[in-house]
Amino acid sequence: MTPESSSLSRRSFLRSSALASTVGLGGFGALDSFGSTGTTKLHLKGKAEHCIFLWLGGGAAQMDTFDPKKRGDAKAKKAGSYYDAIDTAVPGVQVCEHLPRVAHVLDRITLCRTVFHNVIDEHAAAAYQVHTGRPVSGTIQYPSLGSVVAHEKGQLAKGAPKYVVIGYPSLSRNSGFLGANAGYLYLLDVESGPAGLARPANVASSRWKRRENLLGVLRKGYLSRNPKDRRIQDYDATLQDSLELAGPKFMSTFELAGESPDLRESYGGEFGQRCLLARRLVQRGVRFIEVSHNLNFLNGTGWDTHNQGQLNQHLLIKELDNALATLITDLEKHSLLDKTLVAVGTEFGRPAGFDGGGGRGHHSKCFSLLLAGGGLNHQGAYGVSDELAQKPIENPVSLADFHATVHAALGIDPSKELHAGDRPVPITDRGKPIAKLFG
Repeated sequence: MTPESSSLSRRSFLRSSALASTVGLGGFGALDSFGSTGTTKLHLKGKAEHCIFLWLGGGAAQMDTFDPKKRGDAKAKKAGSYYDAIDTAVPGVQVCEHLPRVAHVLDRITLCRTVFHNVIDEHAAAAYQVHTGRPVSGTIQYPSLGSVVAHEKGQLAKGAPKYVVIGYPSLSRNSGFLGANAGYLYLLDVESGPAGLARPANVASSRWKRRENLLGVLRKGYLSRNPKDRRIQDYDATLQDSLELAGPKFMSTFELAGESPDLRESYGGEFGQRCLLARRLVQRGVRFIEVSHNLNFLNGTGWDTHNQGQLNQHLLIKELDNALATLITDLEKHSLLDKTLVAVGTEFGRPAGFDGGGGRGHHSKCFSLLLAGGGLNHQGAYGVSDELAQKPIENPVSLADFHATVHAALGIDPSKELHAGDRPVPITDRGKPIAKLFG
């Protein structure tokens, strides 16, 4: 036996022994502590087909929303929650008093209360890390969660994009090394749809066709000289998708006026109408929809509640309450909740103490993200933070773990490797799905 084969045999024996020990400690249910690629593939695989990701840009305060603690006092600079807490549909789990409708449907939700990362002061870097599951790199552009889902799940229905962003484009939402075919279609106006799909009114159809023919000649020539360049192939595929999206079938998705007035009122204002559109996009076959909250800075500062932004934070929370609760019940009414994972993200949380202006700074060591629907075994809350929601006490959840949970819920193997050129890149940064949500 060679030294190499002897070493391999020893490693194989140790792996087998470790697996046997795991089974002896309670079988594959011990994944919370141990985990393995094999058991993840066998047992932590959900059946969701879509994901709606609600983005609370600015950094939502966990103790003022999904992880309430004892009351504080901004004027006295006493650390704690800004609002009272209320009971929910899950015994022992409370939320902020301005989330009564979410409280009523919390049995379809898991509040991940112990999420953490190490980016504090820079919003863009933190948003990038939450979207990609990794810190900014100088050598590689990582794909966003939506792009990975688009790449792995593919197109569900002809004429439907894989990935839509209802909000402003940003680097954190990009497809990175996965290329244009895993990119997103974005829009701001929920009733007119994406800009730039249809032919401009001042361009005649004959002129439009001449342009397309010329572009076709140029693309064909480039491909003949560079047959292995994936960028132009991705561009071609994306262009063909765009031409299909310009048709009446997809554009009818934006006819929100066809929904009942009562339902539209239940969803609420601008953000609620985006969430209603997200449900319609799911029905059309879109895999991943990201919906940005508060593009109009309802409270003056958005979720970045420094100084006076804290005073009107309740306006944001109430708007979120209406939209999120209605989205969950609306998906359920259409038999789509088990097929659709709803996630709520933000770049970081807030410290329990108040700043000089009565607001809060940034805090990334412990904050809350949310999962709902998706056929998961919901817990109401997962993870326990300390008395001021400043650090995890039980079941910390890394961003890689959160991403792995989303992927597993969608039937994507979170241990799979993607490739940036010839470089293998794991889908997550060693993340493990939250095992308790599967079963």
